[in-house]
Order: sequence, then structure tokens, then C-alpha cells
Amino acid sequence: MSSATPATYLADRGPLTTGLVMMITVAAFEALAVATVMPAVKDDLGGVALYGWAFSAFLLASLVGITFAGEQADRHGPARPFAIGLGLFAIGLAVGGMAPTMWVLVIGRAIQGLGAGVIPPVAYVAVGRAYPEEARPRMFALFATAWVVPGLVGPGLAGATAEYLSWRLVFVGILPLVGAAALLTLPALRQLGPPAQVPAAARSRMPTAFLVAAGAGMFLAGLTVASPWLSPPLLVGGAIVAVPALRRLMPAGTFRAGRGLPATVLGIGALNLAFFGTDAFVPFMLTEVRDQSTVFVGAIFTASTLCWTAGTWTVERMAGRVSRPAFVGMGMGLVALGTLGHIAVLSQGVPVWFAGVTWSVGAFGIGIAYPSFSLLLLSQAPRGQEGTVTSAAKLAEALAAAVGAGVVGAIVTAGESSGELSAALGVSFALMAAVAGMGALLAGRLPRQSASTAPSLVTSAAATEA
Repeated sequence: MSSATPATYLADRGPLTTGLVMMITVAAFEALAVATVMPAVKDDLGGVALYGWAFSAFLLASLVGITFAGEQADRHGPARPFAIGLGLFAIGLAVGGMAPTMWVLVIGRAIQGLGAGVIPPVAYVAVGRAYPEEARPRMFALFATAWVVPGLVGPGLAGATAEYLSWRLVFVGILPLVGAAALLTLPALRQLGPPAQVPAAARSRMPTAFLVAAGAGMFLAGLTVASPWLSPPLLVGGAIVAVPALRRLMPAGTFRAGRGLPATVLGIGALNLAFFGTDAFVPFMLTEVRDQSTVFVGAIFTASTLCWTAGTWTVERMAGRVSRPAFVGMGMGLVALGTLGHIAVLSQGVPVWFAGVTWSVGAFGIGIAYPSFSLLLLSQAPRGQEGTVTSAAKLAEALAAAVGAGVVGAIVTAGESSGELSAALGVSFALMAAVAGMGALLAGRLPRQSASTAPSLVTSAAATEA
């Protein structure tokens, strides 16, 4: 075994390491800044009915971008999809920054989403192909750290820009960062080239990805539409369209938690459903139930960002002493514990600062579990299929986060209309904690074999369709 340390590997690949971290930083700034200024966008452009679709369009389009990136990276290497993705991302930012109406902004957000969906698969493919296994925990720790500065200064800077200058500058102001990320990363990605073992030509997965996005859009619309006549058909129709298509993009056995790669992908979905289904409504709970200011909410999220990063570095420091399935079990358990803690915060008799404690626990939990899942995923990716495996996991991740937020949103909306908001939030937090608890049980089914013995995802998918 080589005596080189993870730091040595990262230093030897300095341009690629710097470029990948820069790429994640740009994505973090965009996500936090745009979310911060969207109320100002709504006040300026109107179209409050389209407010939610500014986020949903981004998410649904990213599902297509994720699949495109994975497919292209396995066939041609990561540089080509990355260049196309960054180009689309930049175009979407420009369209959003110049949008005269909310409809145009939604279109710009969809173009952004297509480009943004490329980033995670390309980052994972680069880590899987350019870094040995002993250096990967540090790379994922650096990815988590890349969110710290955007998390600390991004919302405040974006809010001040929207307040004193214009929200349009937030969109346009990110464009130079996109250019810098391209200059740093593209040359290093080109050096990776296509995989040494290019998988046999297979039918493109893009039409299936479009079906998943369309079905997910119908389902999310069904969760939010007010009409009792329209909502059920949208929910059922969306599921009928999306679920079979999603099965074709997942490893065989994912929906029954098959041992190894299928359980890993399912676990990633469960983690994101539980955490982000809760995370989206923590600010709502603090402002509407506990009458706290947005400043207090910002402090809570700053603390949780730091705790997430601390959890990821814990995995990096203890990688040789604690198994990855054990980290997953502990992390999912902490997410469940932190989520349950919010039920207590709903009571006026509990000090509101306790919310900072509970969500710091949950954030530390996902900080432990998320990189552990990522490392398990890459260790199971057959050579030349890192893009396909990563895109399957990222699809599960994005869809689960959206469904979690959508389901909790529907419960909370029903509770608010009936005057039982606190009860609805309590039910929602309990449901998400149960999902995290069930996810912890997957630890015993997580993969332990090496990448050389992992089954081909393309073969597994073909077998499923047959």
C-alpha cells in the first residue's frame, strides 16, 4: 500500500481539488442567495401563484441534468457534460436576472436546474476516478466545508443586495463565479478523459429521466393544488408516470432494500427525505409558532451548517476506526433524534433556544451519514459506470427531498386551514423522524464488497426491464 497521505493525494491533484471545491462553493452561493431574495422577486414581479414553481422548476429540471451528466461522463468523460452544464447554468442566471415577469423567471430557473443537476454527478465521478479510496473522505469533508462561507455570508450579502441595490444583481453577480469555476475545473477534468473501461452502448436513459421529471411535477402539483377534484388525479397520475420510470433508473432491488448498492441508494433517499422534509419547515415553525425573527432563524441555520461540516470531518478523521455502515446508523439516529426534538420546541414552555440544540444534533447526524453513504456508493460503482451509479443516487436524493417537503407542506397547509398548525407540525416532525429511524435500520444491509465485485448497474437495470 502506498505511504502517501490523503493530503498528499489532494496536493498532487491541486487544480482538480481546487476546481471541485470552487464548483461546490458556487452551487452553495446560488442556492442560498436565490432562496434569500425570492420574496423580493415576488414583490417586484408579482405572480405569487408561481412562487413555489420557481423552486420546483429548478428541481425538476435538475433531475434531467443529473441523468445527462451521469450518462455522458461514462461515455465521454466528465469534462463534456460539465462544460454544457455550466453553460446552461450561466444562461439560466442571465435569464433570471433580466426576467420581466415571474413566468420568465421560472423558465430561467428551469434552465439553471438543467445545468445545476450536472454538478453533483461530475464531482462524484471526478472523486471516484481521480482519488484513491483513502483520500475520498477528505474530499467529501472539503465539499461540506465549501458550504460554510456561503452559509455564513451568502444570505446576508444577498439580502443586503436586494434591499439596497436590486435582487437582479444576485443572479447576475453569480456569473463571474461560474466563469472562475469553469477556468479552474475544466482543464483538470479534461485530463481525466473517458473511463478506461467504457460500458457497452446502451439505450439512452434521458427519455426515462424526462418521464420521472414529468411525473414528479404532476405529483408535486397534486400536493399543492387546492381543488379536491384535481388533486387526486394529479397525485395518482404522477405516481403512475414517475414510479415505473424511476425503477428503470435505479439499481435492481432498490425499492425492496436489496443488500449492497440498492440499499445504499434507498438509504440516501430516506436520509434526504427525513432531513429536508424537516429542514424546510423549521423556519416556519420558529416564526409562526414561536414568534421568532428571521435573524434568530438565520442563527439556527448557521449553527446547523457548522455542525453538518463538523460531522463530515468526524467521518474523515475516524475513517479507519468506525465502519461506514456504523456511521450511517449513528447519523440516521441523530437525524431522528433532532427531528423529534422539534416537537418539544412547539410547546411554549420549552425555551426556544432548544431548537438550536435539536437541529444542530440533526445536522451533525446528516454530516456523519451523508458522506458515509457517498463513500459506500463510490466503493460499489463498477469501473466506467461511476456516472450511472452517481446519477441514480442523486435522482433518489433530489426526489426524496422534494417529496418530503411536499408531503410536509400538504400536512401543514391542512393544519393551518383548520386552526391546528402546531398539531400538524408535530405530526410532520414525527413522520420524518420515523423515516430517519427506518433509514437507520438499513445500516445492516449496506454494501461491504469491493468495487471489483460490485454488479453492473446497467446489467441490473436491463435485467429489471426484462
